[in-house]
Amino acid sequence: MTEMVYGSMPARAREPVLPRWWRTIDKWSLTAILGLFGIGLLLGLAASVPLASRNGLPQFYYVQREAFFGSVAIAVMVGFSMLTPDMIRRLGVLGFALSFLALAALPFLGTDFGKGAVRWFSLGFASFQPSEFLKPGFIIVSAWLMAASAEVNGPPGKSISLFLTLIIVALLAMQPDFGQSMLVLFGWGVIYFVAGAPMLLIALILGAVFMGGTFAYEHSEHFARRIDGFMNADVDPRSQIGYATNAIQEGGFFGVGVGQGQVKWTLPDAHTDFIIAVAAEEYGLILVLVIIALYCTVVVRSLFRLMKERDPFVRLAGTGLACIFGVQAMINIGVAVRLLPAKGMTLPFVSYGGSSVIAAGITVGMLLALTRTRPQGEFADIFKRSR
Repeated sequence: MTEMVYGSMPARAREPVLPRWWRTIDKWSLTAILGLFGIGLLLGLAASVPLASRNGLPQFYYVQREAFFGSVAIAVMVGFSMLTPDMIRRLGVLGFALSFLALAALPFLGTDFGKGAVRWFSLGFASFQPSEFLKPGFIIVSAWLMAASAEVNGPPGKSISLFLTLIIVALLAMQPDFGQSMLVLFGWGVIYFVAGAPMLLIALILGAVFMGGTFAYEHSEHFARRIDGFMNADVDPRSQIGYATNAIQEGGFFGVGVGQGQVKWTLPDAHTDFIIAVAAEEYGLILVLVIIALYCTVVVRSLFRLMKERDPFVRLAGTGLACIFGVQAMINIGVAVRLLPAKGMTLPFVSYGGSSVIAAGITVGMLLALTRTRPQGEFADIFKRSR
């Protein structure tokens, strides 16, 4: 308990891998992630059973799959959290390259599963969404490029990373997937801001994003329909937002009771994009606040630990990973309570989905690896190494 409150002590030399990992890991963040996974299984028992019944599958079919993919995600998270920053950088670059190639191949080999957006590869037994795995790799590559650009005679990392960002956003917009596009832009913007971007340039970038959104609204029926639905004061009670809003209102502070909720029988995406509506209806505002607190724990704890970090790459990459993890959760919850337009984005570790939960495991595993306690020496050592 002392280590959880005051922070882990630096690892001892020649200490075995597992004891060193346990000594240096952020135990509060690790506990919060395990808590989110447990809540996801609990909500999956409620939300996915009606879906299995509609599809003529065994009652707990989707719960079992969620447990399997979640277990894989936890194992992947723990494995990544044991790596060094150098290994995280290498794997991040490799993962980005593979995911980028898969994203570029989507228009030719992908499928939309009847949802109007070509975002997945169908593997028969499961589906694969490249954009989910692209995000952590993209953050690592962008942080690496920007950290390298600060070195003497370093490459123009900021310009290269911006060029990659624009290509990725264009590929995502073709699907169309404007939610992931905005998340990628946000992740790059956070890293650029922490790297020391001029405020005037940030203002220009925000203006360009606004102009891009205006262009998308005028030329994309998919995008315009979602914005119009969000701006409309009258909510169609038979729409997903309508069902979710009603469920949240019905839940109140304490919920209607375990298994007593009705939204899971009518909402098609109750087990994925709108899982928070199931939580709010059956368990009330209390569980929703617990979920929000767990996400805040991971993000805030990570950012505080990264403030002490002197390695530019670790600081930039960790900040980017923490922010996209937290913002994705904020977007999902914001859509359900009608604070944001519909985005089609899952709630990390809580929503059902193989690609999303494993990608979240990779993201948090990298974040835990970068926020581990490492002996960094004194500030004077930096000047000695630079000579």
